[in-house]
Amino acid sequence: MFHARRTDAVLLLVAIVWGSSYLAAKTATNAMPVLVVLFVRYAISAIACLVLVAIRQEGRYTPDEVRVGSLLGVTQAAVLVLETYGVAHTSAANAGLIISLTIVLTPLLDRMAGSGRLPPRFFAAAGVCLMAVTLLMSDSGFQTPRIGDLLMLAAAVVRAVHVALVGRLTKGRVVRPLQLTAVQTVVGSALFAAPASSGLPKLTQVDAAVWSQMVYLALFCSVFAFLAQTWAVQNSSASRASLLLGTEPVWAVAVGIGLGAERFTVLAGLGAALMVTGTYWGQSIERTHRSVNKEELPRRTTAPTSV
Repeated sequence: MFHARRTDAVLLLVAIVWGSSYLAAKTATNAMPVLVVLFVRYAISAIACLVLVAIRQEGRYTPDEVRVGSLLGVTQAAVLVLETYGVAHTSAANAGLIISLTIVLTPLLDRMAGSGRLPPRFFAAAGVCLMAVTLLMSDSGFQTPRIGDLLMLAAAVVRAVHVALVGRLTKGRVVRPLQLTAVQTVVGSALFAAPASSGLPKLTQVDAAVWSQMVYLALFCSVFAFLAQTWAVQNSSASRASLLLGTEPVWAVAVGIGLGAERFTVLAGLGAALMVTGTYWGQSIERTHRSVNKEELPRRTTAPTSV
């Protein structure tokens, strides 16, 4: 029970950090081109991860770490490029809210071995979260989605694929979270190096506040969050992780309102309340479902021998 609660606490902290990342990314992209921000974020992350790997002296990277990390590096880069372009063209709060649709999409992709299908009540909880997103986006009335909103919707789809892949590709393999994250960040740095090269001279023109935002995005929203997410999914499931990470939009709204001076409405408050309710209801259903399946598996295995 303590181990499960610790995993949940780590995932919740990741949600808080990621919720704050939208305002940080929006601030950085207001001053620098998106691709430059992404390259700097990945480059700092890669350096930090490689230094940590060297300090820990845990030996060479395994073939699984290189192969899995390379693929996850591509999918994670796709998520971040969509998210960063998206937040540059919408509000930080809206970006965090739309990305929460990941919690609806991930269970449809997540078919962990032996876990079976999730019960209908899980999707009812996901439906509550979807209703919450609708309320949060509606503001004072329903609006036509902006290009930024559509990009965030695409990011939600790709993130769902990424979270499901983390669970599938790391299960049963020799994969250490730090080494896996190092490979992902190196791949991301390589992907953004050439597209960002023309804008790199602008880095000399930005102030300390913008640099602090990019360092925060790199060390906390990338290195810490990637490591924590990989470790937590390995110790839980993609569906469970998705539900806890689904509190991210609440934190995005809180940071956007508290630090970014974005507008708060009654509908936003109701949506935030529904999001928390749906997330923890779904988490409880998923935990119970997984526990029941683990208990029933030995009975299913031994039953035929008694007939």
